[in-house]
Amino acid sequence: MKKSIVWFKTDLRLHDNETLMQAIKHSNEVLPVYCLDDKHYELTPFGFKKTGNFRAKFLLEALADLDKQLRKIGSGLLILRGDPVEELFKLAKTYGATKVYSKKEVAYEENNMLANVEKKLWTIHCSLETYSTSTLYHAVDLPFSIKDIPDVFTTFRNKTEKESTIRSIVDAPVNISSPVIEPLCLPTPEDLGLTTPNHDKRKALDFKGGETEGYARLDYYFSQTQLISNYKETRNSLIGGDYSTKFSPWLALGCLSPREIYYELKKYEAKFGANKSTYWLVFELLWRDYFRFMMKKYRHKFFLQAGIKNESVTIHKHNEEAINNWINGNTGNDFIDANMIELKLTGFMSNRGRQNVASYFVNDLKLDWRYGAAYFEQQLIDYDVCSNWGNWAYMAGVGNDPRGKRHFNIEKQSAEYDRYSIYRKLWLSETKQVNNKH
Repeated sequence: MKKSIVWFKTDLRLHDNETLMQAIKHSNEVLPVYCLDDKHYELTPFGFKKTGNFRAKFLLEALADLDKQLRKIGSGLLILRGDPVEELFKLAKTYGATKVYSKKEVAYEENNMLANVEKKLWTIHCSLETYSTSTLYHAVDLPFSIKDIPDVFTTFRNKTEKESTIRSIVDAPVNISSPVIEPLCLPTPEDLGLTTPNHDKRKALDFKGGETEGYARLDYYFSQTQLISNYKETRNSLIGGDYSTKFSPWLALGCLSPREIYYELKKYEAKFGANKSTYWLVFELLWRDYFRFMMKKYRHKFFLQAGIKNESVTIHKHNEEAINNWINGNTGNDFIDANMIELKLTGFMSNRGRQNVASYFVNDLKLDWRYGAAYFEQQLIDYDVCSNWGNWAYMAGVGNDPRGKRHFNIEKQSAEYDRYSIYRKLWLSETKQVNNKH
């Protein structure tokens, strides 16, 4: 009897999950697991938590939803806690698994973890098999090898769109043969050394984790409101839930797959028509792919101060006071401060805000960009290792921007995107009122 383990990570869904389908196809019995790695809730070398309150809450919700969906088809989710190398080894040995199925990784730490898990499993003749589940285009379908992927996005996009195709979606399973799995027992945020975030009525959207919620958001943005048809015109706005898709948290944890979004978009275009806005979503999914492929190409270099550039960079002195002022919205620049307060209190910030606060951090405060990236890693509900570190390196001029460092004129940006100071008033005046009450 072939027994297998499916190790869920940032692929918390049943639909379009080749890892899960391959396990079911080649096994008599499948045990789905998720391992809460204690290291993910510790401080990084930059002094920030690897996972903060907002993303932890979203993750726990996503795990609860995954368990619920699995139980509908005869299975469930087993939660492990500790070092995945040891926990998966012990489980495989106890369960008698001959194979562990998991998603492929490209980032440095995640790849090392996979290698260590595989090495340990081999000692009990259990193999590790991985599948790519995170990108729109499959890596092997690209018109170039990973090592030859262009370092300029436009070159990558033009050739990929012209010469590659997007694979069809893998159907969700209708039943899974699993052993008896005890009712789900999730830790609280406090158990993980975190706190449950306070609700702030000003937040852009009430994000809830899970495939079910991801599909609901997809349906809302495409079918219920048809907001996607005006996306390119509204995407640089700052307030509310409707100016952008807000798919990113569900994409980051794999509650939605980029291919699902793409094919739902194609259905939408067939019904309502295609335009620049509908294409722009594909354009951004391509950027997401690109950062993932770049991480695979350059590995640990994206975490170095010099990034993927071979030239020397100016090493800035560490200034903890300046970093704390930036984090807490005390820089004195009202546009930067408003955005940073939104991030601190909600775990989210618009794309326009992210670009401005990163530029300010790098160019105006002249700080080591990696500290900004590490704070985003802690704080963002939609943190994705490749997109986050790739974007920060890009803004710092040590990534994939052929024009070098992006220095935003903050005053010009705030005048253009918050002309009447509505956004700044929302986050600055109300925050001061709340602080004064305490």
